[in-house]
Amino acid sequence: MPAAEALHLPGPVLTGPDGERPGAWVLGGRITFERPRAASTTTLPGWVLPGLVDAHCHVGIGPTGRVEDAVSEAQARTDRDAGALLLRDAGSASETRWIDEREDLPRIVRAGRHLARTRRYLRGLAHEIEPEDLVEHVRAEAARGDGWVKLVGDWIDRERGDLAPCWPADVLRAGVAAAHELGARVTVHQFGEEGVPELLDAGVDGIEHGTGLRDDVLRVVAERGVAVVPTLVNIATFPGIAERGEPKFPAYAAHMRALHERRYATVAALHAAGGRVFAGTDAGSVLPHGLVVDEVHELAAAGLGRTAALDAACWSARSWLGHPGLEEGAPADLLVLDGDPRADLGVLRAPRVVLRGRLVRG
Repeated sequence: MPAAEALHLPGPVLTGPDGERPGAWVLGGRITFERPRAASTTTLPGWVLPGLVDAHCHVGIGPTGRVEDAVSEAQARTDRDAGALLLRDAGSASETRWIDEREDLPRIVRAGRHLARTRRYLRGLAHEIEPEDLVEHVRAEAARGDGWVKLVGDWIDRERGDLAPCWPADVLRAGVAAAHELGARVTVHQFGEEGVPELLDAGVDGIEHGTGLRDDVLRVVAERGVAVVPTLVNIATFPGIAERGEPKFPAYAAHMRALHERRYATVAALHAAGGRVFAGTDAGSVLPHGLVVDEVHELAAAGLGRTAALDAACWSARSWLGHPGLEEGAPADLLVLDGDPRADLGVLRAPRVVLRGRLVRG
């Protein structure tokens, strides 16, 4: 049998925030640290990093709901070209399983479709239901997803004129328990302060955005290993949301501005408490795809620093989602960079992208 072609990565190969190896090869779409017997070898020099993770995006939806497959494909390709080779789709109204068959598109971990209260979320994106229907829908979305279920925990209550929780505490507990019985984890959209203790008491596994995490709950979040995806590039839109809402809902507008103003301090305090912070953009509903590097820069600016911010979108994020990094026999989903990203995050802006062992962007 003739020897196969190999891709040589002379490295350094970054196997962790503080770990590296001098070089690696790609053979048959997988990584090896042993020099293979190959008919021919192509060399791709540069610093090697596992493909980045966008841990909160939405492939298959736009501002008004589901989109055509061609748009979903373009979204996934945009993320790929930005270096995000593993996506956690935090709620989509579209069926995107066909992407799994495409070797040129990122891998996706899905959370089914959002579950929200009636008229308490962006129109066309969620199953809008009442509390008595939550458990049934949680079970359905747990079966539809890839080990995750997404709840909308709070949204504007127009009668109150401000953010308010969407679910009674007992309903939350029952919904989370139903997901856990089926082996699925639950993550929750949460902007405000009110309702966070109830989420933690229910045993949720993740909090999206988390702008209302106060000092009195940060320790609990950290101790229980609840994953927080701050989506800072999305939180940057809060002042505009406040401006549009102010004529009818001035209290809501002031609240959103306050959450925005302390966004960096909230993330820094969570990180200092030992909380699990991961990078996500919330791309798809309002924001465009391809913003994962912007989010890494935002996390660094919020107080994580370069290496921890990179880890939030790379090694730790992959492990959290059950996908390997750069290890023997792992799928070769990786980036080749012109410098060490731990020293200069700017090199992430121009990655050469290897997906399933093939150079797809060079």
